[in-house]
Amino acid sequence: MKAEKWFTHPVGLTVSALVSTLLWGSAMPAIKIGYAELNIQSSQMFEQWVFAGYRFTLAGLMLVFFAKLLERSTKEIRDEGGTAPGKPLTWGKSWLRVTRLASIQTLLQYLFFYIGLSLSTGMQGAIITGATSFFQMVVARLMDRSERFTMNKTMGLLLGFGGVAIVTFTQGGLHMELGLGELCLILSAFFGGFGNVLAKHEAKKLPVLWLTGRQMFLGGVVLMIIGAARVGFTPFQWELRSMLLLFYLAFLSAAGFGLWNLIMKYNRVGKVSMFLFLIPVFGVCLSVLLLGEQFNQWILLALVLVAAGILVVNLAPKSSKRLKGAPSVNVTQP
Repeated sequence: MKAEKWFTHPVGLTVSALVSTLLWGSAMPAIKIGYAELNIQSSQMFEQWVFAGYRFTLAGLMLVFFAKLLERSTKEIRDEGGTAPGKPLTWGKSWLRVTRLASIQTLLQYLFFYIGLSLSTGMQGAIITGATSFFQMVVARLMDRSERFTMNKTMGLLLGFGGVAIVTFTQGGLHMELGLGELCLILSAFFGGFGNVLAKHEAKKLPVLWLTGRQMFLGGVVLMIIGAARVGFTPFQWELRSMLLLFYLAFLSAAGFGLWNLIMKYNRVGKVSMFLFLIPVFGVCLSVLLLGEQFNQWILLALVLVAAGILVVNLAPKSSKRLKGAPSVNVTQP
């Protein structure tokens, strides 16, 4: 109950979402630096997948260990649906759900993400990743008819995309083209949005950290195997700096996905999706600081537009149909 109160409270929700999106935004420049440290070229897809496999396998282990510290027993896994509420899920059913989520949220999303990022700049990767918010809301609408595109959501999306557009077209010399890299990043954004909604669905049946840690571990192992089929499991020359980068990337994945899946569990998709527009803003700012990519003052305006979009989406609509004299009801979670 304490977790639900934190993640549904405006302060708790905002702080958690800011931390999660800042971590994800930092991934773009960190990966580019990691590629440079390990001498991974844009054409070396299999090396990129091995690198991704290391990252998510380690991230999954971090979350599994952390979940063990928080959860007294895996007997908390319950099947809350079907004909027998409260009945424990079988080993096979629980791992089927883990495998399904791992295929979308880790394997497919990052197969395409690592290829796309290697063929584009850190800023382009951050910008296109902002489309995850849109895909997340569309998939949520298809899976749950109560997730409607209201006027507030539409206005919020327009403001968010406006902020992303400003960041895109005011970076000197940045020209967006729909090449293989950009197409892969768009596919990654789609699978990311789909995976986030699927994680919310699966969290009704399984503890969030238990589920997230195992799906990341499984997805990471498969990514590693795919890459190793061509280049082996140890294609890199590791030094302290590259090992620290790998550890940081694993940490940001574990913390970012763990936080975001908890946010998704306790809130409606349309309420929180706008926060994902912060990823490209944070990504561009950090690319400027860490990669030396060009900076200009329009980034501040982009941040203002994204923040305005988040506020618009989360404004509580006033009910015009409340009966006179009827008691008001505070609903923290629809």
